[in-house]
Amino acid sequence: MTTNVLGYAASSPTSALAPYRFQRRGLRSDDVAIEVLYCGVCHSDLHTARNDWGGTQYPVVPGHEIIGRVTEVGPGVTRFKAGDRVGVGCMVDSCRHCNPCERGLEQYCAEGATFTYNAVDRHDHTPTQGGYSQRVVVSDRFVLKVPDGLDLAGAAPLLCAGITTWSPLRHWGAGPGRKVAVVGLGGLGHMALKLARALGADVTLFTRSPGKEADALRLGAHQVVLSTDAVQMAAVGGRFDLIIDTVPYAHDLNPYLPTLAIDGTLVLVGYLGDLDPLVNSVPLIMGRKAVAGSLIGGIPETQEMLDFCGQHGITSDIELIRMQEINDAYERMLKSDVKYRFVIDMASLKD
Repeated sequence: MTTNVLGYAASSPTSALAPYRFQRRGLRSDDVAIEVLYCGVCHSDLHTARNDWGGTQYPVVPGHEIIGRVTEVGPGVTRFKAGDRVGVGCMVDSCRHCNPCERGLEQYCAEGATFTYNAVDRHDHTPTQGGYSQRVVVSDRFVLKVPDGLDLAGAAPLLCAGITTWSPLRHWGAGPGRKVAVVGLGGLGHMALKLARALGADVTLFTRSPGKEADALRLGAHQVVLSTDAVQMAAVGGRFDLIIDTVPYAHDLNPYLPTLAIDGTLVLVGYLGDLDPLVNSVPLIMGRKAVAGSLIGGIPETQEMLDFCGQHGITSDIELIRMQEINDAYERMLKSDVKYRFVIDMASLKD
């Protein structure tokens, strides 16, 4: 039986998010019903609400950094029970049988993953709606266990900002003896610093903004390099095994390539689109260097990341807001006026 729930939705690219009532499906055999306690606010929410990437289907309820409590499970569910602390990230389904899905890389599903909002359910073909709402219903395969002891509000951004940086850190072998740099200190960048440091890597922050050194060192960086300073950039030439680039807009990658070691890789996790200016291939060829990309992470590695964060006490630095403050939060996010992630206290929906 469907359930009427309250959320906040955008009804057009130019409209403010506003209260919106809609139906959540009744439970299928493998479904988990979750009361949403906290939901992180991601740049992707803003881009989708304003149709910056095209393809937004309105009305749309954003939110894919979801922390909640299980209220009910379908008859086929054995991994979860009412009362469990759980998370839901950027995906709620995939084909489950292609090569990427069988490898636990559902984000690269050959048929396309079903995203938490602004997608179409594979079974009943209704629009998916996200975590800016009282309740979500999700297949147990895409529900994650939140370790005891983690602050629930601070854990919400782990479901996107955390896994988006964890996946490339793990894939490219960040750890003891490896030198890792992070470009940009925002929601993604601050998580990359924390995770890379906890993995045992030597960690550097690249920033264009003087004055971020104290915060970067607190978050896990061993050093800070001002990327607009030619002397500082030259001093780290050939140094880094891995650079995680979190900048969400078109920017020049060329100054960073000489700082890669032989066989080093710069991984884009923040920007989607054409590179401008173009990348000069000479430093790549002369040092067997690479520019790569990475998209969120699969369900097994997301659970691995949550467990790691539980063991090391890692959560996001957040500013807790009420649901009614979301439009102001979007405007502040555009100005990078948050350290480092907004999280909505969903109890405020009752107001």
